[in-house]
Amino acid sequence: MLKDSTTEVTDVFEEHRSVLFGVAYRMLGRVADAEDVLQDAWLRWSDADRAAVREPRAFLVRITTRLAIDRLRQVQSRRESYVGPWLPEPLRTDVGGIAPDTAERAVFTESVTLAVLVVLESLSPLERAVFVLREAFGYPYAEIATTLDRSEAAVRQLAGRARRHVEEGKPRYEVDPDRQRELTERFLAAAAGDDLDGLLSLLAADARLVGDSGGKAKAPLRIIESADKVARFLFGVTKSLPAGLEFSVLELNGGIAVLALLDGVPDTVIQLGIADGEIKTVYIVRNPAKLESLAAR
Repeated sequence: MLKDSTTEVTDVFEEHRSVLFGVAYRMLGRVADAEDVLQDAWLRWSDADRAAVREPRAFLVRITTRLAIDRLRQVQSRRESYVGPWLPEPLRTDVGGIAPDTAERAVFTESVTLAVLVVLESLSPLERAVFVLREAFGYPYAEIATTLDRSEAAVRQLAGRARRHVEEGKPRYEVDPDRQRELTERFLAAAAGDDLDGLLSLLAADARLVGDSGGKAKAPLRIIESADKVARFLFGVTKSLPAGLEFSVLELNGGIAVLALLDGVPDTVIQLGIADGEIKTVYIVRNPAKLESLAAR
């Protein structure tokens, strides 16, 4: 039985906050939406009959997952009318949490990469919930079944479908941070230095550029395909960069990324998908609403 004091209630919730946020973010791909789900989960937790709660973590994960499923069903209709390509909201993964260079961290960060989160968008809410709980957090099928109020057999079927779909759809990108950083720095130098040949040498022949602005900033409204078209688009952009733009390299969604600040305000995030030593995908996020969480605090 848990003590029924405000401090105890808050302490238990905060103890599990990182796990709850991890579930919600992987379900929704938005920091703001995940925080909204956690706020609702907190209200449910604070009003719960905690004398009947034997395992607070299991209870909190259950209500967070169910709230995230409801939220995902609501936002999916909005994403159908989203202006231009949709990308997840960038998430800082270089602060706190799991120690670097461990197998646990590799699993943890892979499930928040932009490439994986984009593929997760094509799953049903239940498939996504099962995939997140099983693949990212290692929950047993029986526990997932209880969380989703489904039979264990049904959960295993959902897991199988989700896993196959993700394996078929996700690109095979390199994850070595040193290699990522090296190519990212060479990419920036070539783009900023009007070195078209140098940029083309870094891009795979079938390179793609995916820009997300939600119609709220300048970005391509369609995916740009082929190294030549991607390079020429980037060159056009670099010729009209505003004065005062500052660049920094950091870890977002488990990989090296570039954050551009304009007058101290997040303006653009760039992240590269790298395979076989070449840049396969250039991800650009410019929707201001998706960059707010990266503002200096």
